[in-house]
Amino acid sequence: MSDSLSPGARALCDAMAAAFPGPGDVTALRAAAVGGRSAGPEVASVRDGEADGVPVRVYDPAPGSTDRLLVVFFHGGGWVMCGLGTHDATCRSLAAGSGAVVVSADYRLAPEHPWPAATDDALTVLLWARAQAAALGCDPGRVVVAGDSSGGNLATVTALRAPQPVAGQLLVYPPLDAATAMGTATPTGTVAETETETETETTATATATATATAVATGSATGSATGSAAAYGEGHFHTAAHMAWYWEQYGGDPAHPHVSPLRAPDLSGLPRTLLVLADCDPLRDEGLAYARRLGAAGVDCAVHLYPGVFHGFLGLPLPAGRTALAAAAAWLRCTG
Repeated sequence: MSDSLSPGARALCDAMAAAFPGPGDVTALRAAAVGGRSAGPEVASVRDGEADGVPVRVYDPAPGSTDRLLVVFFHGGGWVMCGLGTHDATCRSLAAGSGAVVVSADYRLAPEHPWPAATDDALTVLLWARAQAAALGCDPGRVVVAGDSSGGNLATVTALRAPQPVAGQLLVYPPLDAATAMGTATPTGTVAETETETETETTATATATATATAVATGSATGSATGSAAAYGEGHFHTAAHMAWYWEQYGGDPAHPHVSPLRAPDLSGLPRTLLVLADCDPLRDEGLAYARRLGAAGVDCAVHLYPGVFHGFLGLPLPAGRTALAAAAAWLRCTG
């Protein structure tokens, strides 16, 4: 059987996996997560500060402007690693590409600070950003939550918890159901393995459109754990890593602020973009969430990129660059 990854993605995936520790050693994982990051574009103003006790980094591409979009960004890393530095290039790219002010949150990490510490920090930063919007040259009614991987989970949960609606949520390959990852239950309404034609990375937009249609109409079918079974090993981010991250994070797997895929009502959520990697154990959770959002009447788009693995956003791959540019374009049209 041929490899599902593109040749370039396979070479990068294998190199990254060889240098990345297995689950279990927090110190080793954190050390590995720091290196190998490329620099992002220049942004007019980048400053570190504090949002009611939570460290933040603020990216402003055009100081002095008014009524702009404000993006509150939560980094990935399984809730146990990464921080402002590891996601600096991504935040720079989003700010430069969208014209929005980006506030990146340095929330507390597990296992030292298990759930709900990260979710509480995330909500604190959102509320601070909304209160400071005018001072940041932004419209308090145009606040978007965003994040990759575990940060995408935090963005989703923050949108669920926000006392006032947010304008949008940008979710990049988020983990959305702890119970499924830890093998304790099967969620309802999950969309699983979807068949896609063999495509190059340059045809990602067409694939995204087809996938979004399948999710919205319910024509995508299969096993609830199809992507986890197919890509749980040999594609950098493993099912074993994900289960271990959930264990460190803690919380009740059935709680919607742990597993937002299990939230009983999604009808009040804002315009959403889900950016997914086709060769990712988490792919089906993202598709399931998109399907539930669509059924709830939420404006939801899915960008599914073939031939790439979890963590591809911002990597030196055509799909990584395309995904960042497409996400920035989506932000420009939000709010």
